[in-house]
Amino acid sequence: MSMTEPLPTMAEPWDNPEIPALAKAPPAATPIVPKSSIAGRSLAAVVAIMTFLAALTTGAASLVISAASDWQSDVGREVTIQVRPITGRDLDADVRHAAEIARSTSGIASVRPYTKEESAKLVEPWLGTGLALDDLPIPRLIVVKLWPGAKPDFAGLRRELTMQIPGASLDDHRRWIDRMRNMAGSAVAGGIGVLALVLAATVLSVTFATSGAMATNRPIIEVLHYVGATDGFIGRQFQRHFLVLGFKGGAIGGGAAIALFGAMEAANTWLAGTPAGDEAAALFGTLSITASGYAAILGQIVLMAAVTAFVSRRTVNHTIETID
Repeated sequence: MSMTEPLPTMAEPWDNPEIPALAKAPPAATPIVPKSSIAGRSLAAVVAIMTFLAALTTGAASLVISAASDWQSDVGREVTIQVRPITGRDLDADVRHAAEIARSTSGIASVRPYTKEESAKLVEPWLGTGLALDDLPIPRLIVVKLWPGAKPDFAGLRRELTMQIPGASLDDHRRWIDRMRNMAGSAVAGGIGVLALVLAATVLSVTFATSGAMATNRPIIEVLHYVGATDGFIGRQFQRHFLVLGFKGGAIGGGAAIALFGAMEAANTWLAGTPAGDEAAALFGTLSITASGYAAILGQIVLMAAVTAFVSRRTVNHTIETID
């Protein structure tokens, strides 16, 4: 063989037409962190359960706030005048006089005196039916409705009633409004406390679940570290992986809670006008959380994903430090 002749070259595998096309193709790139593993699925399940519990707590607090606001609005739109029977005075005349005094007060929308029969029906739940109530000193009620946003002079109205009608008194339901406000505040404070506990349990659960998943992937971290991969590169790979897991679990848990509240709202609409629906509406309001409640649930989904990613990054950094 002369020096000018080209050297023979070895045939490459992909040059052989007999080799199938699949065998010729280079191997597909695989992710550094396995996408599906038992530890990863367990972590997603933990995040889903905790997000569901946190969303339920948030929705319940939103329902309490909405119901309390409706109650306060209903009670605050009317006041009650009570006229007690007094010996020697005409009760019907006192009721008419009290109604006239109320109508002359600014900010009053309507005045409705209860008849003797209507007043007697109010005490039937306690005294029963079929009783002779003529001899009982049952007071007569006058329901006074206010214009929206009006602020009548209740002090002056109470003073006029007391001066001109000895057995009359005014109840502006201020005590009931204060009690409902305190109840709503207590419920919200309790909801915040429960939510804080759920979030703390979530952080701990995610920490342990992420640590277990990272322990499974420790050989991968060691190999990447020994071949020269930077700590930031390794941390970003695992952080991205666990961010997706956390968001997936949070979306499942938060989505389930949103679906539950949506079903409750649909059931409330379907039962509207029925005895069961009226009782539920009286106790819990419309059984629908506000837009801010749904926004809070969506925020919790993002928060769970962020917590999972943050914990995984810290765990990776700690693992790399132990390798060094």
